[in-house]
Amino acid sequence: MEWAMASLQYLALFFVFLVGLAVAVALAMFFIDRTQTGDAIRRNYPVIGRFRGLFTSLGEFFRQYFFAMDREEMPFNRAQRNWVYEATLGKGNTVAFGSTRNLNVPGTPIFMNAVFPPLDDQFAKTEPLVIGPHARMPYAAPSIFNISGMSYGALSQPAVRALSRGAKTAGIWMNTGEGGLSPWHLEGGCDVVFQIGTAKYGVRDAEGRLSDEKLREIAAYEQVRMFEIKLSQGAKPGKGGILPGAKVTEEIARVRGIPEGQDSISPNRHAEVDDFGDLLDLIAHVREVTGKPVGFKTCLGSSDPYVELFEMIKERGPEHAPDFITVDGGEGGTGAAPMPLMDLVGMPLREALVRVVDLRDRYGLHERIRVVASGKLVNPGDVAWAICAGADFVTTARGFMFSLGCIQALKCNRNTCPTGVTTHDPHLQKGLVVQEKHRRVAYYAQSVIKEVETIAHSVGVAEPRMMRRRHVRIMLDDARSVQMNELYPSVPLQ
Repeated sequence: MEWAMASLQYLALFFVFLVGLAVAVALAMFFIDRTQTGDAIRRNYPVIGRFRGLFTSLGEFFRQYFFAMDREEMPFNRAQRNWVYEATLGKGNTVAFGSTRNLNVPGTPIFMNAVFPPLDDQFAKTEPLVIGPHARMPYAAPSIFNISGMSYGALSQPAVRALSRGAKTAGIWMNTGEGGLSPWHLEGGCDVVFQIGTAKYGVRDAEGRLSDEKLREIAAYEQVRMFEIKLSQGAKPGKGGILPGAKVTEEIARVRGIPEGQDSISPNRHAEVDDFGDLLDLIAHVREVTGKPVGFKTCLGSSDPYVELFEMIKERGPEHAPDFITVDGGEGGTGAAPMPLMDLVGMPLREALVRVVDLRDRYGLHERIRVVASGKLVNPGDVAWAICAGADFVTTARGFMFSLGCIQALKCNRNTCPTGVTTHDPHLQKGLVVQEKHRRVAYYAQSVIKEVETIAHSVGVAEPRMMRRRHVRIMLDDARSVQMNELYPSVPLQ
């Protein structure tokens, strides 16, 4: 009995201590908030005002999981993400009862099913498409759907390894992004597109200039099939890449050829490329040094300046043309970019793609220059629309991030990614198990391709690249739809 009474006394004292401590902390916070000058809310409402910041940060979480409807979120809504998540399981990805998509939203593509579509056994296999016929080593690209540029550094090591292995299984290519070629890109044995960014990471000399010696070293890898010169990207046109110093580890610094632990900021453009003539010269130089196809990636502000490019190609001859053009839309994403550029700069892909395709076809370069569409294309409908518009290939970055387990936490630039996709924190990286995730990467790619083939079959053609603008209707703002070829008449092929 005495022991029980003593225990109660100690418990009561401990409770009093906790209350006293809480009061002391509250008084301290009250004093600090009253005397600080940086936050008006906390100064006027000490202690209680602190909850505003807490609720603001938690609001993003609650909106995503409890309040936002399936089609409401940005940049990708829950319906888009869930389709990818289901596709990564390699199982049937069907839905019941009816679509939750509002088909009256302007710009929505609606594919026109054929009255008498081909029978199930009347389906043609999509054949590889040759890129770079004038290169010493052309590339017969096997897949319409591939992995867009994501740098090692922006992505974690296990993420790159899983993508490399998954790409090999699915038979698709993987773009390195501007961060150079790491052993992890090569580990899986997939086809690789090496991107040359404005800082020339991985192929730069001590002064940061393009090194022919290092170009040859990269080209010596059989897996490296093409080179892509990045002029700009949709998330930050006119601005170079940004990799915070916290993510520049010893290995990443070695791969890129930069100091460890320092912010890695690329120039906003290639210093040696002042005009389209310089661009064609650079493309020709890289193609000659490496022997492999070379193209460029750009986000359009307007298609008007590119008339000069095609006029110059016409003047010099088709052998001087880029082997491919990757068109990135202003809605493209990245790990870190200034908000004004992310939100307000760059032509959307839905308009930019058709303009580049039409310019190419108008100058009779349909078979010479391949067009790659990139920019928020994660679901089969997006991919099918791009092919109808005239793209030869489609790439996505964020779609494959979702396949790795990305939950759109929007922490890519903080080294605190909770799924291990964009962090170099070893503890967080443990959540991304390469042996499991590489299968999901492959399943996602295969599911997209299969569903695009299903759409192609429905509109009455034997394989996806036979789809044209006449096979899709676009919703207008008056709830009517028109065929895409009426909005954007296709240029007759020469």
